[in-house]
Amino acid sequence: MTIPPGQDAISDALAFAARPLERLTVSTWFPGEAPLTTFHWGAQQTGYVAVGDVTAARTLAASAALAGRAFVSAVQVDGDGACGTVVAFGDSITDGNGSTPDLHRRWPDYLAERLPDVGIANAGISGARLLSSGMGVAAAARFGPDVLDQPGVRAVVVLIGINDIGWPGSAFAPADPPASVARMIEGYRTLIAQAHARGVKVIGGTLLPFHGALHGTPFAGYWSPAKEVRRQEVNAWIRKSGEFDAVVDFDAALRDPADPARMLPVYDSGDHLHPGDAGYAAMAGAVLRDVPRLTAY
Repeated sequence: MTIPPGQDAISDALAFAARPLERLTVSTWFPGEAPLTTFHWGAQQTGYVAVGDVTAARTLAASAALAGRAFVSAVQVDGDGACGTVVAFGDSITDGNGSTPDLHRRWPDYLAERLPDVGIANAGISGARLLSSGMGVAAAARFGPDVLDQPGVRAVVVLIGINDIGWPGSAFAPADPPASVARMIEGYRTLIAQAHARGVKVIGGTLLPFHGALHGTPFAGYWSPAKEVRRQEVNAWIRKSGEFDAVVDFDAALRDPADPARMLPVYDSGDHLHPGDAGYAAMAGAVLRDVPRLTAY
């Protein structure tokens, strides 16, 4: 198989049974040099690189670890389609940063465990933003291929925007102006319109508390009192606008009642931005609590 630069291809179908939640390993062999022009970094999943055609080997001797995912972007499974697919669309919080690597503890993983008859697709990209490109392209530009073109998609949970608020003025984007809440609202409306045009329900997720995020790192300044005000304004619109088909209040599920701008310590991975395993489990619980009709969409 030869894949032109910047394009993708779907392999021949393989006929074997895959049980719900079963983990699959995909091996690829490249007979010549195959430089990476794009890859999925920080995916909380370890890959391995070995020399030669060892695609039939059950284990890879003398292999090097690869922290991320390369070449393979998706595995499609033929199911009965009764409950369709729900896509989790977002940034590093959906990608699972802060969860235990290789143990499948992202919040979409926990949701899949609770809903084994529903296809849960994770479209989280660390560093992704609603309005701007950088680590991945802006949300509206990737919403079609990453969400709407997924087989059997019925609903999408949108949790994105914290990087739009946090990046400006930090080492991530030192020259960017502060986020405009009005522009962020227009960005959400663009995603809602795209989804509704394809008959897909859109579930809005409130932005998590992030007081003290990345403090003591080169990215200090990610949080500030002014940025907290913007987060609250965005969350108020998500909750009250009525423009989403449903809302998951992730903020309410994970915030510290004694200090609502902060994540509850038991849910915090330690960087005050990303949840840990317990926090991601609580997020999945919030989806089931706040959207009881999820499987009916």
